[in-house]
Amino acid sequence: MNELRQRVANEVAKAVVGLDDVIDGILMAVVSGGHILLEGPPGTAKTLAARAVSRCLGLEFTRIQFTPDMLPSDITGTMALSGDSLRFRPGPLFSGAVLADEINRTPPKTQAALLEAMQERSVTVDGTSHPLPDPFVVVATQNPIEYEGTYPLPEAQLDRFMMKLDVDYPTENEEIAIADLERVGLSDAAVETIVNVTSVQEILDTRSRLDAVRVEDKVTAYAVRLVRHTRSLPSVELGASPRATVHLLAAAKAWALLQARDFVTPDDVHDQASLVLSHRLVMTADAAIDRYNPADAVKAALTAVPVPK
Repeated sequence: MNELRQRVANEVAKAVVGLDDVIDGILMAVVSGGHILLEGPPGTAKTLAARAVSRCLGLEFTRIQFTPDMLPSDITGTMALSGDSLRFRPGPLFSGAVLADEINRTPPKTQAALLEAMQERSVTVDGTSHPLPDPFVVVATQNPIEYEGTYPLPEAQLDRFMMKLDVDYPTENEEIAIADLERVGLSDAAVETIVNVTSVQEILDTRSRLDAVRVEDKVTAYAVRLVRHTRSLPSVELGASPRATVHLLAAAKAWALLQARDFVTPDDVHDQASLVLSHRLVMTADAAIDRYNPADAVKAALTAVPVPK
């Protein structure tokens, strides 16, 4: 997987400056069969990075711009009359990589239409289940600055995302490099030069290698203790779920594979904990007033739970 990561990074670099964490995160999510949430201000290349990685991996890419008037059928698909019978017309969810752009701008009913797709890898319409492609990944974005006209994601949906990455503004040197990228008018021309560097079969083979990554009992116990400790913190109203433990170990295995290792260390779990756990925590009102955020709570858990030797 490390060699695949290098191929993807080299190709994506044609159009995307920096964002190594985002590229790694999307690759880890695809290989693990998970999903990823990107949060950052507008104009920081979240959409561009998702599109570029999708092209590298050879996944059909669909962008869904979420709006307040969007209906669930707008993304899942509908039954349409064809001749004298009704046939299912697939929606934009039926792609290998789906960008749910500004996911928090659509009402909960439409947000919930993603739940079955993210968990079961299928969409049920009119009582019939329709399987989604494999690999299938949802890359969702949201703007942390604007709250007017938004609908915060419910905890049940946040829990479906394997990890959440914060995307910040680039450094001065990175911004100079961005300004120097090839463009046609205002359009990013460089992204069209990105080519597929792998195959679906290689991705599935990499997933098999991921499943074979060894996790010792003490490492599993460490992950469980971290997750459970988030539920006992006085600043946390709702801690991480058992699903978070599964996702944390999957992220640690993917990270180990990126480092060309076939075993997970406690440090792998430690390094991925904030990315996997922070977005799942709901803080108490007092903690929010004191500006004590979920990342602080995860740091507290990492400090309190001893790392196994």
